[in-house]
Amino acid sequence: MTFLVTESCIRCKYTDCVEVCPVDCFYEGENMLVIHPDECIDCGVCVVECPVDAIIPDDEDPDGRWLKLNAEYSQKWPNILEKHDPPADADDFKEESDKFARFFSESPGEGD
Repeated sequence: MTFLVTESCIRCKYTDCVEVCPVDCFYEGENMLVIHPDECIDCGVCVVECPVDAIIPDDEDPDGRWLKLNAEYSQKWPNILEKHDPPADADDFKEESDKFARFFSESPGEGD
């Protein structure tokens, strides 16, 4: 099992999860994070740190959509190792739905 970042992260991009990850398996896009599935050690410490419940175990991703996205973009985006400030408008997007279709960006973030 691995953990995966889902669309709840989009436009929120809180990085509390990054701070607690013992293996630095988070990668940063312009407006969300992903987890490298082969680097995740399945400890789950990141799950409780996410203020928008964006991190799920892979067995809660029945069609594999989030596994595919996390695997693909963890190869393209830079590694993020430290907690950063969230976007200034992050709280405005906490309750939004259908964020992937409206806001997902393939562009990389800055990383560390």
